[in-house]
Amino acid sequence: MTTTSNAAIRVSVSRFSAPRVRALAALARRDFLIQRSYRLAFALDLLFGVIDVGVYYFISRTFSSAPTAALGGAPDYFGFALVGIALTVVIQAATTGLAFRIREEQLTGTLEAMVMQPLSTAELALGLCGLPFLFATARVVFYLVVATTLFGLHFPDADWTGLALLLVVTGLAMSAIGIASGAIVLVVKRGNSLAGLILFGMSVVGGAFFPVSVLPSWLEAIGKAVPTRFAYDGLRAALYRGSGWTDDLLVLVLFSAIGVPAAVWLFDRGIEMTRRVGSLAQY
Repeated sequence: MTTTSNAAIRVSVSRFSAPRVRALAALARRDFLIQRSYRLAFALDLLFGVIDVGVYYFISRTFSSAPTAALGGAPDYFGFALVGIALTVVIQAATTGLAFRIREEQLTGTLEAMVMQPLSTAELALGLCGLPFLFATARVVFYLVVATTLFGLHFPDADWTGLALLLVVTGLAMSAIGIASGAIVLVVKRGNSLAGLILFGMSVVGGAFFPVSVLPSWLEAIGKAVPTRFAYDGLRAALYRGSGWTDDLLVLVLFSAIGVPAAVWLFDRGIEMTRRVGSLAQY
């Protein structure tokens, strides 16, 4: 009887309630308490990030004489690539975080209990993305500090408000892809690699590690259209020029306004489908 009541509450909330901050915070706190026990993994993750930043620093020194006109305001290739490294962490958390969290919940047998809680579908989807996004944002700050203290990169013209807004809106926009991927994981069980593949493609053609202008013309047209391009361009403009990022922000807001509700609806359909056929707890 209790299970039936909880299921009814969840359906009611998912249809008529907007996401509640308290519910999102509770899910993020739960995930934090779990992750806190893996301190070594946390430290190694940061260490590998520093190594990654260092690799691109020495690559930039190798090609120090390369022209900088296409680097979006960055003083050199290292500055250009740093934004790609840092922002890709946020995009990765938003696009692959939910799919991997759903997969973990399936494997540990807690997904069914989670779905039965009085949470809306939007709260469940966004809440499970919460900790990965917060951690990714903290890593961006950490990488900027490392680039400044260890590699001498400075940001005298940075618009920090624009930087913060772009990080938040990029995470929200990319979560549409992550939530849709989570729906696929619910239905086909092993579809979490799809989000990683999509992320890799959008990062490569969107200008994470080299300018879109160096791509073949047909691929450049795709690169200029993917949402990641607006995220990378906007963040570089905010960090190095201090202006010219508002148009990119507006595009990402528009993408969020359309993509997130559509992805949440798809996620809700995935939950209902797996509950109907009795495969929600299967992995």
